[in-house]
Amino acid sequence: MTTRTTTLSSQTADHLQRTIDALVDTGIIGLTVRVDDEQGTWVGSAGAVELGGDIKPPVDGHIRIGSNTKTFTATLVLQLVAEDRIALDDPVADHLTQFGLDTRITVRMLLQHTSGLFNFTGEVYDDGSIALGIPMPYGPNGTEWLNNRFKTYRPQELVELALAKPPRFEPGSGWSYSNTNYVLARLLIEQVTGRTVTEEMQRLILTPLGMSHTVVPDDAEIAEPHPHAYYRYDEDGEPRTVDITRQNPSWISAGGDMISTTEDLHTFIAALTGGKLLPDELREEMFTPRATGIPNMDYGLGVFVLTTDDGATVISHNGASVGHAALMYATPDGSKTLTAALNCVDDANLTVAAAFQGVQQRLLNETFGSGPA
Repeated sequence: MTTRTTTLSSQTADHLQRTIDALVDTGIIGLTVRVDDEQGTWVGSAGAVELGGDIKPPVDGHIRIGSNTKTFTATLVLQLVAEDRIALDDPVADHLTQFGLDTRITVRMLLQHTSGLFNFTGEVYDDGSIALGIPMPYGPNGTEWLNNRFKTYRPQELVELALAKPPRFEPGSGWSYSNTNYVLARLLIEQVTGRTVTEEMQRLILTPLGMSHTVVPDDAEIAEPHPHAYYRYDEDGEPRTVDITRQNPSWISAGGDMISTTEDLHTFIAALTGGKLLPDELREEMFTPRATGIPNMDYGLGVFVLTTDDGATVISHNGASVGHAALMYATPDGSKTLTAALNCVDDANLTVAAAFQGVQQRLLNETFGSGPA
């Protein structure tokens, strides 16, 4: 089954299907989209599950969700705040004593990307200069990442790599997206609870919400069914494309390692925005934006707070994970959600980035703007 409609009008369903059919022509191999609101649910797919194929992606396919993982991690931290295990303004160094962290860095700063810590996946500075971090698929060391994509990294070594580099700014004095913040958040969860982040994720989020298709992976595997992910590179002057659906995401850790489905992502973001996972005061903290310098896109605690072209507020986090990507949007009260999964051919030059941005903007406007959806 590739399309399912429940109570949404046929006009709306047809419009959504035409939209995603058009989007796969922009460099995306396959795309699955789910919309839930008061009218019901619509799920559809377009394109192909694998390169060169003609079978559409499964609507219940597993996908590497990339930085959507950050919203899960931030929610876990806030749930521990609700349990009085930790406070948002605690110095992180009080809990993670092994790293010699700047004592001004608080838990809140990790979740809001205001710590100033170097991003272990690399930094691009305002003057255009680049500081490399761990070998990753994008940039000059893409082939090194490809050849070592089954390697296991410990979260501690990712943090140590980041701390060996100068911070980007003084704690609390700016905003800069850094995966280091969320690896530290993961270690903080484990230190405070004495359990793994996987165990805490099950206890506080996955089991209560019945999210049986969402995992924090500890190896390179991904459950069936799933769309295939690809990576293109040059070898001896010739372009090569390899299936990299199997890869060990420990290189990004809690910055973006989780696997889920569009249905589970809907369940999660609807529960989060609808008040089922956090007390009202902490949910309000999470959704209180800080300016990022990106137009119409501020950041709360583990979520982007977007303003649509029509002036509406949308809570979101999207993520890309080398040939896979996931989108997650909701109204602040959870009454309407959009989740999506796509597969593509990635490369070191981020050639598909423009198409990915186009998919995000088109679906956001179609679903939360004044259009037919």
